[in-house]
Amino acid sequence: MASEHIQELSDKDFETTISGSALPVMVDFWADWCPPCKILTPRVDNIAKQLSGQLVVGSLNVDQNPETAAKYNITGIPTLIFFKDGEVQEIIVGAVGEEDIISAFNKIK
Repeated sequence: MASEHIQELSDKDFETTISGSALPVMVDFWADWCPPCKILTPRVDNIAKQLSGQLVVGSLNVDQNPETAAKYNITGIPTLIFFKDGEVQEIIVGAVGEEDIISAFNKIK
């Protein structure tokens, strides 16, 4: 899910990235084998471009980073979690449209 606008996250750097950000952070929890995740990926990339400078967008592969996925009780993917000041603010599960993602962002900014 690499993109110039999306930061790849791992179990090692997740907490530091989330708590250290002055901006809200949206993390896309996904896996290679997940068809809805593939549908959501270009939408997340578009959001990252549109909200550059307002929102940090991260990506976490749940298969490669099981500790973080377990900590946030990720039971269905794709899941988008919005953080502000290191705290969970909004959670969206499923391949939603860009308008749903923007709406969630607008609630927390």
